[in-house]
Amino acid sequence: MRLLVTGGSGFLGGFVLREAAVRGHTCLALARSEAAAGSVSLAGATPLAGDLGDSAPQLARVFAAAGCDALVNLASLGFGHAPGIVAAAEKAGLARSVFVSTTAVTTSLPAASKRVRLAAEQCIRSSRLDWTIVRPTMIYGASGDRNLSRLLTVLRRTPVLPVPGGGTRLQPVHVADLADAILTATERASAVGRTYDVAGPHPLTLAELLAISAGAVNGRTRFVPVPLAPVVTAIRGYERLSKRPRIRAEQVLRLAEDKAFAIDDAVRDLGYAPRPFAAGILAEACAMGFAIAPVHTHMPKCGSSA
Repeated sequence: MRLLVTGGSGFLGGFVLREAAVRGHTCLALARSEAAAGSVSLAGATPLAGDLGDSAPQLARVFAAAGCDALVNLASLGFGHAPGIVAAAEKAGLARSVFVSTTAVTTSLPAASKRVRLAAEQCIRSSRLDWTIVRPTMIYGASGDRNLSRLLTVLRRTPVLPVPGGGTRLQPVHVADLADAILTATERASAVGRTYDVAGPHPLTLAELLAISAGAVNGRTRFVPVPLAPVVTAIRGYERLSKRPRIRAEQVLRLAEDKAFAIDDAVRDLGYAPRPFAAGILAEACAMGFAIAPVHTHMPKCGSSA
């Protein structure tokens, strides 16, 4: 297939573009800067000058000129671009379209982006497109994933770590498994009109996730449970003082929410078979140069698929 990819220069985008090339697909990737064009070129795609912030008619001209069979939208749905993307895809005749959303739309918190993302999903569902929506959980799997690579760095260096909300469940998804699911959804007609939650094989408590991650970096961090409320208060103060806060209160509050999701539909329709978290996080630690020999006996060795 000939695929038009948005968000191809991002973390997930590189994995999708490389996996698409392995599967024999030809990818054209929207790029709004020279840096983005260089990034998608390195991943095996042909850059296509354009910006999702362009008007729908202008975007439609770009989409139509690409001459593609399907749209794979990896770009965030949290910035209000969905109506323009949908309209451009419809006008360009790009009926088959796969959109990546997030399981974060299920949060009970008044997150600013939740309303925008849910409106985007509704726009997609009410369109004339042969759509599929893929909702990943927390994505990990390589340095720069903005989630667990930071945690691995902390666990490598920190002897004691305060942990708020330790009883909640999480189900991170490896970026390569997610890329596989996205492309399989694009290829299969049975996925049209469906929304898939895409997560790891099993939920883990935060305590389990931390212990496995610490084992992956040979860390001996001692985890100390702390009340959630004072931590949130302190971070809100930090947010007010910092122009670019590296952590936000909303992120910590999310730790108190259950983030376990059923993946049965993806398993059934997409043949989805995510790797165990222990194997995925150890591979990430190895790639970051943190893992030498496992401390815990339940951890596989670097390079092992077990």
